[in-house]
Order: sequence, then structure tokens, then C-alpha cells
Amino acid sequence: MSKKTILSVELLCSKCRQKVMKLIAKVEGVTSIVIDPSKNSVTVIGEADPVKIIKKVREFRRSAMIVSVGPPKEEKKDVIAVTPKICQRCDVWYVIKEDNYGYCSIL
Repeated sequence: MSKKTILSVELLCSKCRQKVMKLIAKVEGVTSIVIDPSKNSVTVIGEADPVKIIKKVREFRRSAMIVSVGPPKEEKKDVIAVTPKICQRCDVWYVIKEDNYGYCSIL
């Protein structure tokens, strides 16, 4: 039977979120993981044991706690994919060779 487990985890940066996501994904029986950094919460849906989930998360964050465990609600949401904005430091620039000369043009 599928259940919805809500965890309270301190998520400081995107690397923390990725690490928590990877740890939870290793637990057998997890079908969905939703991270809400504004509330510092992680919602896990699946047949996975909540105790196994919290043990995995506590390998990374000792302060993680289980907030609630219950049946998942049947929610129908329209998912809209939004591409995140990239800062100027992360923006990638490509240099393309414009001329087809194979020799030095200075000489």
C-alpha cells in the first residue's frame, strides 16, 4: 500500500537538495520525491518504510524528523515545465572558428 511520508529537513543549498534526493532515491519502494525548500520539507510517496527513509536522510542531516505518515491524496495537477534562469557565471559561451584557413594569416 502506498503512503505519503513528510520529512522536515534543513535544505540550505541546491547541493544539499541533490544529496537528500539521491539518498532517498536509494530506498526501495519510493515512487515520488518532492522537495519544498521554502518549508524545509520533503514529501516521499511510495511503499517505502518511513523508518528506512529517515535513516538514509540522517546519514547526511542529523536534524531530520518525520512530520507525518499517511495515505497519499489523489491530486491531479497540470505540470508546467519551467526552465530555471541561469546566472551569468554559469552561462556557457562557445567559440566557433569563423575562417577555414589552416595556415597562419600573419605571414
